[in-house]
Amino acid sequence: MLTWLQRDSLDFPSLNKALREPNGLLAAGGDLRPERLIQAYRHGCFPWFQDGQPILWWSPDPRTVLFPDELHISRSLHKVIRQGHFRVSFDQAFGAVIRACAAPRSYAQDTWITTPMQQAYIELHRRGIAHSVEVWQDDKLVGGLYGLAMGRLFFGESMFSRADNASKVGFVTLVQQLKAWGFVLIDCQMPTQHLHSFGARAINRDSFSEHLRLYLDQPSTAVWPA
Repeated sequence: MLTWLQRDSLDFPSLNKALREPNGLLAAGGDLRPERLIQAYRHGCFPWFQDGQPILWWSPDPRTVLFPDELHISRSLHKVIRQGHFRVSFDQAFGAVIRACAAPRSYAQDTWITTPMQQAYIELHRRGIAHSVEVWQDDKLVGGLYGLAMGRLFFGESMFSRADNASKVGFVTLVQQLKAWGFVLIDCQMPTQHLHSFGARAINRDSFSEHLRLYLDQPSTAVWPA
């Protein structure tokens, strides 16, 4: 049975209560205040819902993750990176990145990054928890992604691209920087062929929870731009 969250409590049900169909649906309701979002990621779940739906919280099993040591860069992408057509920055245009991620896609009319979701993650960015990667071409924002950094874990949320390979270059740059900072895992949430091409793979929920236990409160050497 699906658990409905109470607004006066930040507690989430045990992850083993997540539904098998649809895979990983754990709870509904609550709100998107920063304290609840932080607790959700620490607990092992994340919000994902369409406009007009109640807030839905998910913990899929298996979970798609990327270990920075396992990053795969194709020969063609290596070439694109060497050509230097893109400039990559961190935390320089968070609002623009999340709005671009929320924009309509050719394959979908609706977006799950609703206005309240954007406002919630912009607040997390103000608190130094959510971060963005920007990809520029001739001073024009052509790609990017955003997510949350906690301890030695990064929780990826969404990416966009307005030029061929732009988001790929941004993602590779992020993974390489996270590795240098001592991050051990990037949560990709759901499987896609795009992510698998970089070396992302599935781990079971228990293994993901163990990584949360071990690394959420371990400090990294990350220095995000002020």
